[in-house]
Amino acid sequence: MAKEKSENRVFENETGVQGQYKNWFLDYASYVILERAVPAIEDGLKPVHRRILHSMKEMDDGRFNKVANIIGQSMQYHPHGDASIGDALVTLGQKDLLVETQGNWGDVRTGDSAAASRYIEARLSKFALEVAFNPKTTEWQFSYDGRKNEPVNLPMKFPLLLAQGADGIAVGLSTKILPHNFCELIEASVKHLRGKKFELYPDFQTGGMIDVTNYNDGKRGGKVRVRARVEEMDKKTLVIRDVPYSVTTTQLMESITKANEQGKIKIKKVTDVTAQDVEIQIDLAPGISPDITIDALYAFTDCEVSISPNACVIVENKPRFITVQELLIQSVDNTKNLLKRELEIRLAELEDKWHYTSLEKIFFEEKIYKELEQKHQSWDKVIEAIDKAFVPYKKKLKREIAREDILKLTEKPVRRIYRLDINELNEQIIAIEADIRQVQYDLEHLTDFTVAYYENLLKKYGKGRERKTEIREFDTIQVKQVAIANTKVYLNRSEGFIGTGLKKDEFLCECSDYDDIIAFTKSGIMKVVKVSDKVFIGKDIIHAAVFEKNDERTTYNMIYVDGKSGVSYAKRFNVTGVTRDREYDLTKGSEKSRVHYFTANPNGEAEVVKVILSPNCTARIKELDFYFEELEIKGRASMGNQVTKYPIKTVKLKEAGKSTLAGRKLWFDDKFGRLNTEEKGKYLGSFEDEKIVVFYKDGTYELTDTEITQRFEPDQVMLIEQFDPNKIVTAVYLDQDKNQYNIKRFKIETSTLKTQFLFIKEGTGNRLEAVSTEDEPILVVQTGRGQQVRKAKFKVAKMVEVMGWKAVGAKLTDFSKTIEMSWEPAAAKDTAPELF
Repeated sequence: MAKEKSENRVFENETGVQGQYKNWFLDYASYVILERAVPAIEDGLKPVHRRILHSMKEMDDGRFNKVANIIGQSMQYHPHGDASIGDALVTLGQKDLLVETQGNWGDVRTGDSAAASRYIEARLSKFALEVAFNPKTTEWQFSYDGRKNEPVNLPMKFPLLLAQGADGIAVGLSTKILPHNFCELIEASVKHLRGKKFELYPDFQTGGMIDVTNYNDGKRGGKVRVRARVEEMDKKTLVIRDVPYSVTTTQLMESITKANEQGKIKIKKVTDVTAQDVEIQIDLAPGISPDITIDALYAFTDCEVSISPNACVIVENKPRFITVQELLIQSVDNTKNLLKRELEIRLAELEDKWHYTSLEKIFFEEKIYKELEQKHQSWDKVIEAIDKAFVPYKKKLKREIAREDILKLTEKPVRRIYRLDINELNEQIIAIEADIRQVQYDLEHLTDFTVAYYENLLKKYGKGRERKTEIREFDTIQVKQVAIANTKVYLNRSEGFIGTGLKKDEFLCECSDYDDIIAFTKSGIMKVVKVSDKVFIGKDIIHAAVFEKNDERTTYNMIYVDGKSGVSYAKRFNVTGVTRDREYDLTKGSEKSRVHYFTANPNGEAEVVKVILSPNCTARIKELDFYFEELEIKGRASMGNQVTKYPIKTVKLKEAGKSTLAGRKLWFDDKFGRLNTEEKGKYLGSFEDEKIVVFYKDGTYELTDTEITQRFEPDQVMLIEQFDPNKIVTAVYLDQDKNQYNIKRFKIETSTLKTQFLFIKEGTGNRLEAVSTEDEPILVVQTGRGQQVRKAKFKVAKMVEVMGWKAVGAKLTDFSKTIEMSWEPAAAKDTAPELF
């Protein structure tokens, strides 16, 4: 009885709810991972895609088939609904690689869906037929219902998984493999076969730009940043020419509209005029900088998205996380093995063909066929007689003669015997032997054969598949710098509150939600707080403003009295970094310390103040002047210099101060096309009120200010430097119409900022070749190549007179594709007397 109860408990544990849940969940998880969500490494396909392609191959007759029919054919192999098959087929068609489409298949850029399956058609592409199918090298298995055979994996001779990419969410894991460029994959495959190193980076149908700094070879933990290309049509309009991968035009416009509603950007309207090419126009609000708006679009909208790749594939029936390089190496090695198997099969077929053709030649040439005319007791005796007749010639053959070979010979029609041409058989044997030698050679040189295979793919199918996504390193956008001032902050000085909700109190400033506010109180307390509805600083606020971190130019001048000793001190200090919401005491720390005088100076100005002492003090002189310029700028914690030990009645401004700081030093980072103060790139100089001049390759120049948020296209900038109106500009440009190079020297006479002026002759194909602002520049003109190189040097200041900036200029030389121009320092003495 006890034994029976124990057995029942065991049975309940195995078949009860808990036991069933454990087994079924594991089975379900394994099924989703292996059979639905994650692609196989052998052919780069999920089961649904593999079954679709196999079904299309079965239906293939060179013509298009209705997608509805393809779905029905695929349902013989795929145990799921027609919707999932249809969606998977549309995805394949939109990749534009394995499937040729006809009809409305939707658009990945706009998010438009495909038409119903009964209205659209598809067929396998020539590329798919060449790389994905070969029944002789395919391993087969029964379909889910046992009625059909389907491939375990397709014999894929191409890194399809990397070309198309893949997304899948399974139970407990997911995969995300980004698509890569067709041509670059083939080139990388060839490099691997040659034993060379290679690099692979994503490429998207949607174009755009990508930063692959943290790609991590496609493995877990990596990240890529993808941007749309945003161009400035004019000062009032921006144009988006493409969309980031995985973002549609509709999603992009919604994110822009949302950012505008939240006050993060200021635009009048956004219009989608996408047709064959993506084009989204953004009309800016009056007075809004297009450069700042472009940065804000990248910071606050889907114009920039971050994608985290996660390469997971099925290897030997188990999910495995690998790198993109490992994926390509596995694919190339698999392709090489498949090509080897195909060659081996081809060699065996050729040897069989040679064997039978040789038998046929001997059969008729030596008249063995006459054994058929002899009277034998049975058909088996006829076969034995023919086999015996072949005995003298067996040494000429490469393998034994099988009964099937003789039967095949006897089945040839009599009319074929009388028309047989022995010479034709000899030619066939010679051709077969040549083919055998070629296949044997290819097997011996399998690597070269595989390289030739890839190069042939590139030649046949590579046209039109060049890289669409530009690889470039993105700069880091400081959100505070590009955020629109969309919030009004108010101040209650006496009560010590600051916030956006104090609308009945004193207006302080407009700022963004990302800004911090710095505030100082009469008791010498400093505090930095986040913009919020209402926050307490401390009673008697004497100054508050938007806080700029790492600002070394804003200088605070302060005079305070120490509450313990009664001595007054003066100090000058910067505030570059603080802990938010922490109170900092700027005095010596006594309770009764008070600030007599305080100013904030954006450029380190040092004023002169009149200090008036208390009339009851014992000091002989009751008024004195104090010069802040005599103080060094120190840290906020410094005590300061003593002003007086007597009590102060008041401190008044006597004379406004001048800046005691040197001009702001600026650099131009030609990698990102940005101005900066972090010493990145070319040093431009020290700036106070000076301007910057930029010369572009299209023959225009532009005067601009020193605003850090400006953007320049580094590929288009020929020269950027501090503007000096007295400098003479020397420029050489190509006049495409006259097929010659012109040279001119001029002064910049315009003063309008942020407007480009064309200073070369207007015309299609005209471009700036060289530009300099040296006093006596020397132009080096080099022509020819290799041993035929010739150089000529010109002191152009002595050759060309200074003219107006709109002048055409003088002819320098005729156009030549081998000409290269550069500048040499004016100190160079070596000159050529004439032009070549």
